Amino acid sequence: MATFKTRAQYVADDLRERILGGEFKGGSQLRQDALARDYDVSRIPVREALLTLESEGLVEFHAHRGAFTTELSVAAIRELFDLRVLLETYVLRHAIPNLTAADLDHAGSVLRQYDAALDSGSQIDNWSDYNFAFHHALYAPSGLPETLAMIGQLNTKSGRYIRMQLVYTREIEKAELEHRELLELARQGDVDKACRLLESHIKDAAEGIAAVLEKNLRSA
Repeated sequence: MATFKTRAQYVADDLRERILGGEFKGGSQLRQDALARDYDVSRIPVREALLTLESEGLVEFHAHRGAFTTELSVAAIRELFDLRVLLETYVLRHAIPNLTAADLDHAGSVLRQYDAALDSGSQIDNWSDYNFAFHHALYAPSGLPETLAMIGQLNTKSGRYIRMQLVYTREIEKAELEHRELLELARQGDVDKACRLLESHIKDAAEGIAAVLEKNLRSA
């Protein structure tokens, strides 16, 4: 079992560098049989490696077609996250005055689960879901269902970038601290400070993953 895991991890580590380095362009098909020949392994560790990269946001599986590299665009990252800033600060400003003790307790509970997953390094494919669940817990009392639906769509599109930011920038502790501070500002009812923190939190995340991609593109 140890040998199998080592092979799968080797393939994942090397393939990750090849994807981030630009060898495989966005939307490229990753054929398991060809990769198995490349790495002189069976298809089993290759599939495990591809599943790992899927959880990190670098690979997507399409039904009946196999694995493909995701489209990674710095311009798309910045556009998606700029839209998040506009909409999420808007709903947070409306939500904070309506937050109840139960709402805050729920947000705190979600945050504890999120922190536990981040600290353990497990459930990588769920990190963006936990992130959205925490933010949504703060936004839900805003009374703005249409805007919340739009935020949900934006988070679906940016989910893989959120996972990549946490995995590749190694700023997990910073994200955790900012989430705890955001919850405390919401608890205090400090709308302006909370919105300023949320804006910098989202923008920093965008710049973190953009920097990773730009670095890899320059070195390719």
